Amino acid sequence: MQRITSKDNSVIKHIKRLKEKKYRAEYGEYIVEGLKLIKEAVQESAEIKYIVVCDGCDNSEIIESHLKYEMARIDFIYVPQNIFKMISDVENPQGVLAVIGKKINEEINIKDDIILALDDIQDPGNLGTILRTADSVGLKQILVSKGTADCFNPKVVRSTMGAIFRLNVIECEDLKHTLKELQNKEYKVMITSLKAKNSIYNTDYKKKVIVIGNEANGVSKEIQSLADEKVIIPMLGKTESLNASVATGVILYEYVRQKLQN
Repeated sequence: MQRITSKDNSVIKHIKRLKEKKYRAEYGEYIVEGLKLIKEAVQESAEIKYIVVCDGCDNSEIIESHLKYEMARIDFIYVPQNIFKMISDVENPQGVLAVIGKKINEEINIKDDIILALDDIQDPGNLGTILRTADSVGLKQILVSKGTADCFNPKVVRSTMGAIFRLNVIECEDLKHTLKELQNKEYKVMITSLKAKNSIYNTDYKKKVIVIGNEANGVSKEIQSLADEKVIIPMLGKTESLNASVATGVILYEYVRQKLQN
């Protein structure tokens, strides 16, 4: 345990830098805030570098005694309230955050029925919800294009509600190239299209890569050109398209429905 009272301390400066994507990428670390997320990190054996606690917040409501027991081997850092507010990313912080090491595994598991790929998803809230939904249906990996928002952005991490600790996020330098490699391994690339005739409800979800496109522009033309299958989400109302995270949920839970029937 250590106590830091200076905003110029190297650890404090490091944590502040982790609010920026380039530093998260450089150091392979990210920040999680709140007791619930830290509990999830402990349960999922995430690589917790250290936990920072706001002085005066160390009580049963913030860090429960059984959690402290679980964290006995983790470094604790105590800081005054003014410094904690500097490093926190939320408006009303709970008074506890952790620095986590990224789980890095660039190898794609080709034994999965389906693989989810994100093509330049931009909104952190959308991205976090998609990751949480993917985790809820039992996916263990997700491919993201270089232009997709950072999955380790603090807002995204909060939106995942702990799913970030269970998913292997594979960042693709060239998503089109990665999809072609998967096609060579007997996967079919599936995208949604308003012009498609085939419904998501009458397609087979075995060995499929489901690509979810950008909120404004959809799936990029270069990926559309290599798609093996184009499907549509049937809608009874006048709305033509769905939010990216909602569309992902609809498609993935059709996969679940078919899985449960088999």
